[in-house]
Amino acid sequence: MMKMEERTDYAGNITSEYEGQEVNLYGWVQRVRNLGNLVFIDLRDREGIVQVVVNKDSGKELMDIADSLNNEDVIEVKGKVVKRSSVNPDMKTGEVEVDATEIDVLNKSKVPPFEIKDDINAAEQTRLKYRYLDLRRPTLQKAIMLRSKILKATHEYFDENGFIDIETPILGKSSPEGARDYLVPSRIYPGSFYALPQSPQLFKQLLMGAGFDKYYQLARCFRDEDLRGDRQPEFTQIDMETSFTDEKQVQDYTEGLLKKIMKDVMGIDLKTPIKRITWDEAMNKYGSDKPDTRYEMFIHDLSPIFKDSDFKVFSGAIADGGYVKGIAVKNGAKQYSRKKIEEKQDYIKRYHAKGLAWVKYEDGEFSGPVSRFLTDENKEALKKEFDLEGGELVVFVADKWKVVTDSLDHLRREFAKETGIIPENVYDFVWVVDWPLFEYDEGLGRWIAAHHPFTMPDDEGIKLLDTDPHKAHARSYDIVMNGDEMGGGSIRIHKRSIQEKMFKALGFTKKRAYEQFGYLLDALDMGFPPHAGLAIGLDRFAMMLAQKDNIRDVTAFPKNASASEPMMHAPAPVADQQLDDIGIKVEDKYEDSVKEIEARLEKEAQEDADKNSTWDE
Repeated sequence: MMKMEERTDYAGNITSEYEGQEVNLYGWVQRVRNLGNLVFIDLRDREGIVQVVVNKDSGKELMDIADSLNNEDVIEVKGKVVKRSSVNPDMKTGEVEVDATEIDVLNKSKVPPFEIKDDINAAEQTRLKYRYLDLRRPTLQKAIMLRSKILKATHEYFDENGFIDIETPILGKSSPEGARDYLVPSRIYPGSFYALPQSPQLFKQLLMGAGFDKYYQLARCFRDEDLRGDRQPEFTQIDMETSFTDEKQVQDYTEGLLKKIMKDVMGIDLKTPIKRITWDEAMNKYGSDKPDTRYEMFIHDLSPIFKDSDFKVFSGAIADGGYVKGIAVKNGAKQYSRKKIEEKQDYIKRYHAKGLAWVKYEDGEFSGPVSRFLTDENKEALKKEFDLEGGELVVFVADKWKVVTDSLDHLRREFAKETGIIPENVYDFVWVVDWPLFEYDEGLGRWIAAHHPFTMPDDEGIKLLDTDPHKAHARSYDIVMNGDEMGGGSIRIHKRSIQEKMFKALGFTKKRAYEQFGYLLDALDMGFPPHAGLAIGLDRFAMMLAQKDNIRDVTAFPKNASASEPMMHAPAPVADQQLDDIGIKVEDKYEDSVKEIEARLEKEAQEDADKNSTWDE
């Protein structure tokens, strides 16, 4: 039986403090260099790399073992920590090395499909297929450990502040609102299904009704939606709910949590209170309800300047109830040629803009396609509005309010990246408050809840629910960092009468409301306390703190962009008997696809067995 002696420390922690000491280390071979009389081995573990040296004085047996090592072999090393003859300043362990007296090979490794180092060119599909190898790379290990530090700080903070960690069910009831649910068929009740939770929203509200007062959970959530870089079908929320509270108290708790995370994980002292801006200000100044406040380049409403303009593109849009808005790009006059600006025309068409108008302001003069339409009064007004100093590119969008704000939001972000005005290593938080209660969904052709149907309207909004609900404002708040939504929350509805009005405003019939949410409506009549809460998207937060571009880089075993997992081949067909047990039959039109997947998986398994197996049947 293999006996594992306790390691002295991680290889990456063997610094000059250990000089002169005998150590016992475990890890993976990163690299072997045989210089004839000397063999150097880079030993790697999760904390880093230390150099191990074997020389001819160590004996032939040890030299032969060292010479036989390959990258990714798993070894145990015993030896003495000595000073290196030449210091490597790029390594934490660069002042010392381990003079090996014993090496035990615990397991050999085949040649991996890609090198275990940070800068590799392997396809993502290959990396995900061999995710356990991909996770050996230092950059991913650091990202996963950063995520772990966030979790640790979160648990500590909530525990210190009297919150109770309560798990809510994974198997719940489907609701057709919002994103598609992941459904789980019931064997005991054929034809009925559980749904995996998109969030623990109603459970945590019910916990407030149960009197727990302060709840938190690191909640696993699931949404069957199209994926992109900042989404996964399963994700984690830092979830909290409190009773007898208001917006400020929830925001104070959130700021305390963020302050602890930024200090413990990043070593940054976050200044609080965090700035608050209204939803209207965010949309009109930044074009987004998740504004990037690290830089200015504000959006300006130019409609008053151009409402009587001879340039019909502008005055016509205003006459039709639209707006003319613009941004000024400092030093953009020289940086952006006509060709580069025209490329932006195609870019903003994604956001339904019909076109992009522009002028340059240099040496006290305006030039460009729109300049000939500018009166002296227009020119003076633009100089004053944007505080033009010279060298600016001014771009305009004329259209409906939503088209204008969406287009200029994305243009603003593009120009900021391209002109290099975004400060590095800055984490700028802002609260966006005073949201509309409803928003119009063009795709669905109807009004929907801006956050969710359980958000409390403000006092005026409660009155408007009976008369003009779509003008109502919500007691809700989002926390935004560097132009990304980190989390959101609200005061919740705690009275049946208001909740019923909310459902009615959303187009629910009484029958539908009680079929889907009757248990909640009943609960609200049972002495439900005023309550509020918030949830932060852990994955996105970790991604941004780790300075990664994709949530997959802070998730140990993620799905790819097609919502599949190439290592275990999930999702995959299941045995007919399993389907029979739960009363499900795959439709005929999908049978060919199922057979194709089954044949491919069977072939891959057989090829793997034929090539690699040591199994003697």
